[in-house]
Amino acid sequence: MSRLSAEELLRSVLDDGTFRRWDDSEHAAPLVTGEYAAELAEARRLTGLDEAVVTGEGLLRGRRVAVIASEFSFLAGSIGVVAADRLVAAIGRATARRMPLLAATASGGTRMQEGALAFVQMVRISGAIAEHRRARLPYLVYLRHPTTGGVFASWGSLGHVTVAEPGALIGFLGPRVYEALHGEPFPSHVQRAEHLHAHGLVDAVLAPGELASIADRALTVMCAVDDGLPPPPAEVGPRPRVASTTEPAPAWESVTRSRRPDRPGVRELLRHAADDVLPLSGTGEGESEPGLLLALARFGGAPCVLLGQDRRRQTEQQALGPGALRQARRGIRLASELALPLVSVIDTPGAALSKEAEEGGLAAQIAWCLADLVTLDVPTVAVLLGEGSGGGALALLPADRVVAAEHAWLSPLPPEGASVIVHRDTAHAGEIAGRQGIRSADLLADGIVDMVVAERPDAADEPEPFCRRMGGAVGTELLRLLHAPSADRSARLARYRRDTITFTW
Repeated sequence: MSRLSAEELLRSVLDDGTFRRWDDSEHAAPLVTGEYAAELAEARRLTGLDEAVVTGEGLLRGRRVAVIASEFSFLAGSIGVVAADRLVAAIGRATARRMPLLAATASGGTRMQEGALAFVQMVRISGAIAEHRRARLPYLVYLRHPTTGGVFASWGSLGHVTVAEPGALIGFLGPRVYEALHGEPFPSHVQRAEHLHAHGLVDAVLAPGELASIADRALTVMCAVDDGLPPPPAEVGPRPRVASTTEPAPAWESVTRSRRPDRPGVRELLRHAADDVLPLSGTGEGESEPGLLLALARFGGAPCVLLGQDRRRQTEQQALGPGALRQARRGIRLASELALPLVSVIDTPGAALSKEAEEGGLAAQIAWCLADLVTLDVPTVAVLLGEGSGGGALALLPADRVVAAEHAWLSPLPPEGASVIVHRDTAHAGEIAGRQGIRSADLLADGIVDMVVAERPDAADEPEPFCRRMGGAVGTELLRLLHAPSADRSARLARYRRDTITFTW
């Protein structure tokens, strides 16, 4: 595989003529002798560098960013004490100057010639990255060929967004070491970028020429609040609570409309109503479920982390499982760390009912999603887009503002399931739906939903106009929340309290 040098990569990503090195003699090499000294001298001669990392800053599409990169041709990009000093200093400088940080790895890991002292430097580097993230600053990672060992197990695996070079060897275990120790080769596909992407460990696989565009799109969303938001929407009279003046449809009609296979879902919402959409993949911890979409995006200029249940990728064979909710929780953590609003999109016929879901902790993941959303320290908007069945729907509901499509609904079970519990058959599903108060108009009256977006007469018949209306409502609510004092975002639990309730059945 042909390889750009660290400087060539950085200059290709940054705007022409803006790259400025931070490395200097402050981090001079320690005194070494013997064979190691000769290896260092040869590496310097071949590369023109004095260490295996390059750090600095430049402009990326006009935005000032800090950069750190491995130089593989310098002793296989290995990290010793001096390289670690440079990385920690550069990361600290980026944090102090409140700069986004872009890292490009290509390394065999720890420098064996420096032994345990080099090995423990990964603790320092990881700590510096943690401080950068704690300061709510973006950290983007590009995993190049090869990235293995301690580099992958430290600063290579801590990105808010992580992409990888096509065909790159990426893994903790060095395949040559494995073969030498076990007498057989390690399966080659396991440590390839494409395999990691399929398992939710990297967000995308991209050639170096695509890196600038993707990084720019990510930072456009991540830095939108600091860059300056559009003004809040003008308040003219009372805020509309419902965009439709027609008589609400019966509950069962809404249920059947919400199940139309051509009804627009979260992907259509992003396609027609959002800008700077950057899909992310998986939990970052080895799981990826297609029923949950995670992305960075903007609605009407307002940035957000979006997590949405994807109606097109939930099937009876692949229902929404605990892994999908762990992906959602990754999105919640991203929103908190980056101080970005969170948008959750609810559209599910129900979570998985299976042995695997039980063993995977589905109930616990629902509970943790609820707890995370209730306590999340950024503005939140929930969108009830279609079906809202059971705990899988409830898991994404808590929010400062809840917007519903006209034919969306929310129920403890599908109406057929509720009918079985009450009547021991499914024949009463329509009657049960009408009596449970599950339709959007009922949810609005009960204060569970704040606004209903009209369907004219059905979102499936006008997908693009409907998505634009819904996206406009989401953007408006995000901007209102972003411009409001944080103390005004305290009603997530209050909406569910009722002093006197009478049920008639």
